[in-house]
Amino acid sequence: MSGPDGSLADRTLAILARVAETEEVRRDLDVRLFDLGILDSLATVELIIAFSNELGVEISPAELDREEWATPRKIVGYLERRIGA
Repeated sequence: MSGPDGSLADRTLAILARVAETEEVRRDLDVRLFDLGILDSLATVELIIAFSNELGVEISPAELDREEWATPRKIVGYLERRIGA
């Protein structure tokens, strides 16, 4: 697991793997998180809270677009755009 100096992608995937309780999200960046039941609405809220606490990015559940968060790769891209990394 990467420390606070890890890349944004590494940190995002570490948080995602912890919340989703599967390392598959690190191995397959194109796995369909919602379609396969890896993420549900509760896990998505946990993810939003974790990203806020650990990455300092505020995300409103109302602005969340499920398609924009459909895969680990898309979540990393979303956060890179939001944080400007």
